[in-house]
Amino acid sequence: MTIAQAALTGALIGGLYALMATGLSVTWGVLRVINLAHFAMILLGAYLTYQLATSTGLDPILTVLITGPVLFVVGAAVQWAYDRLHVAEFTSLLVSFGLLIIAIQAVTLIWSADFLRMPGDINPYATESWTVGRFVFPVTTVLAFGLALVLVAALHLVLRRTFAGRGMRAIAQDRAVAAAFGVDHQRLSLVLGGVAGASAAAAGMVFALTNALSPTAAYEWFGIVFAVVILGGIGQVVGTFAAGVAVGVVSAVVSAAWSPATAPIVLFSAIVLALVLRPQGLFTLRSVVGAGR
Repeated sequence: MTIAQAALTGALIGGLYALMATGLSVTWGVLRVINLAHFAMILLGAYLTYQLATSTGLDPILTVLITGPVLFVVGAAVQWAYDRLHVAEFTSLLVSFGLLIIAIQAVTLIWSADFLRMPGDINPYATESWTVGRFVFPVTTVLAFGLALVLVAALHLVLRRTFAGRGMRAIAQDRAVAAAFGVDHQRLSLVLGGVAGASAAAAGMVFALTNALSPTAAYEWFGIVFAVVILGGIGQVVGTFAAGVAVGVVSAVVSAAWSPATAPIVLFSAIVLALVLRPQGLFTLRSVVGAGR
């Protein structure tokens, strides 16, 4: 029963990993930008959630109604800068890492390097859970799983069913040819960058509900989030969700069966093995462009 509960909890936590990874995966796959500034936007979303909830008394879940539009604009602005400066894929890794360092230092200056956590009277969700039979469903992880599911479903439908989605797939395949056929790649890039920023706001909100905040938390997300992106297949939204759940389950089950210290060793050993056997991604069925067909 302990293993079953661990697997269930891990799957729900995997929703948060997928929520963190989806924006990074899509911008990398479609726009050819390895946007490490995405981690900065998640961090900013978490701190803005904390600030709005503690200073105004606003329900922390509802803060995403403010942080979502704010980080949509930030994400679009960052993507505009990449396009304006003609930042290449590998260069974007270095440039966005610099933006991440600047953001972490700014957060440290504004909120300090101390750990911050929303008090229980403002954030009751941290300790709330639902019980179904003998299984426990923590509210925050259910919320993360639900938000990730909605985001992935929405992006998948957009890429498959809409003109904008076909335009994004054309951009991913060949930006110059897409522009020649009338696809406004600059506008679509801004929209996709903004959507990635809004998804970072949602991920930051959920993280703030569950965890104490520290500016260096952004560094701690690198391994897990990149593992989810690579395993799911770059640009594959459904694959990213499946990979997030798989990573969460493996990590939680190993922690319960052996020890939390063993979980990273087993997890990343499994990831290395999976990528050796299937380097295009464990959950990739088609290319990033073909995924939307």
